Amino acid sequence: MIYTFIKNNEKIFPIEKMCQVLQVGRRSYYDWKSQCVSERKQRVIAIKEKITSIYFESKQRYGSPRMAAELNYTGTKVSRVTVAKYMNQLGLRSRLTKKFKVTTNSKHNYLVVPNVLNREFLVAEPSKVWVSDITYIHTKEGFLYLTTVLDLYDRKIIGWSLSDGMSTEETALAAWKMAVINRTPEKGLIFHSDRGIQYASKKFTNVIDSYKIIKRSMSRKGNCWDNAVAESFFKTLKTEQIYGNKLKNKDQMKLEIFEYIEIWYNRKRRHSALKYRTIEEFWNQKNNFKNVA
Repeated sequence: MIYTFIKNNEKIFPIEKMCQVLQVGRRSYYDWKSQCVSERKQRVIAIKEKITSIYFESKQRYGSPRMAAELNYTGTKVSRVTVAKYMNQLGLRSRLTKKFKVTTNSKHNYLVVPNVLNREFLVAEPSKVWVSDITYIHTKEGFLYLTTVLDLYDRKIIGWSLSDGMSTEETALAAWKMAVINRTPEKGLIFHSDRGIQYASKKFTNVIDSYKIIKRSMSRKGNCWDNAVAESFFKTLKTEQIYGNKLKNKDQMKLEIFEYIEIWYNRKRRHSALKYRTIEEFWNQKNNFKNVA
């Protein structure tokens, strides 16, 4: 406590005078101070090593908010501001976003329904709102088309399809079939998409209508914000997995997309919409709360 007092008041009183008054040796004080600074430096070095390890384990996907959340979850208490400073010192930056292009064609004479979802992206229960969209993935051998179905409750990709073509069977229907296997539709479920022909076709409409418990919703024409969460996933995928990497062939890309969705995004990634928790942590917390209640 005496040494700490001296250190905290070095700018106010001479160190020699404080040592005399408090009856401690100057050499002892400087030895203590040197050890104290060394411990702080060791902690900084340890934190930077953890940041570097997490950064490359996440394939350079994490910026300071998710990095801080991961560090705190694993027992290293540190603020986002401090993490940002250390990452800057280390030259570590998360991958930057690029502009997103619309893929689906909404010029058709098939089904068009109102925007029932109306940008209400916060949902209190699972299987109340599913959103879906399609994007292209560039490869050495041409384009692949990725279709996803995402549950707004926990942001999990519950259904997806990666295809060479853009037919309804390869895209919207394939992703839907996986979604209903992974998560049972509840009565009143809102299924939201854009007005693309894959979602408006009679084939897809007949399948959805056969459940008799699902309400359709579509984005307004040319308004990407009406399906912002689905499109945000594609931006995240391309930023974290595709942009900046060498062009792959189709088989390689299929493996990478599988790894990204099923291993990384659905299991390990920390989601800002879930207060930087993984989907598993989000569910565990909800279940613990129900058990206590």
